[in-house]
Amino acid sequence: MSEAGGITITRRDSASGDIPVDTPRLPAREAAESELSKPMYHENDPNFLQRALNQFWDWVTGVFDAAAGAAPGGPAGLAVLIVIVVGLAAALWWRLGTPQRSSRSTDALFDGAGPRCAAQHRAAAETHAAALRWTEAVQERMRAIVRSLEERALLDPRPGRTADEAAAEAGRALPEHSARLRAAARSFDDVTYGGRAADQPTYLSLRTLDLELDEAKPLLPGTSRGATG
Repeated sequence: MSEAGGITITRRDSASGDIPVDTPRLPAREAAESELSKPMYHENDPNFLQRALNQFWDWVTGVFDAAAGAAPGGPAGLAVLIVIVVGLAAALWWRLGTPQRSSRSTDALFDGAGPRCAAQHRAAAETHAAALRWTEAVQERMRAIVRSLEERALLDPRPGRTADEAAAEAGRALPEHSARLRAAARSFDDVTYGGRAADQPTYLSLRTLDLELDEAKPLLPGTSRGATG
């Protein structure tokens, strides 16, 4: 009896000499499968990720070949179609520009926590400042400024108003403070939407502006700046 490639072959003597007797087909196949399943035969096999990538690229190649076969002019026609589609997409992007936020409500000065008076916003600002949370302190102080102007009827209460809009409207009634109002609105936008961290000087600047606006006299309609006193 001898083994060759995992298949057992039996020899028996007879009058005419040795006659090889093959193992039946099923046991032979099982023996071959057992032999080929040994790790030594799979050392260079691709890993799972490589097999998955190979299958993916085979699929992409199949899709491309199918599209090339269906497109007028074969692969060259498909390439032309791809260039046309990319060109149309680029033209559409250039025409419409970068997608913008569809609503300005996300830039609204006041959050959805419910209406609060100026005194409440000031108290919240001071609490944040005492804890060195300057970003939150700046936000609450800007809200206190705008709410105070609304309470004094210098601004009409309007949901969804942004800090920039409030500063522009208040600057018309208080022109002497218009530049500082715009700067305060920029500080609010920077820390709220620009990802910047506020600091103590920024908060103190808004706090001083809030106190000065509380004592400022508005410019009445039809009155020039030189007539105010």
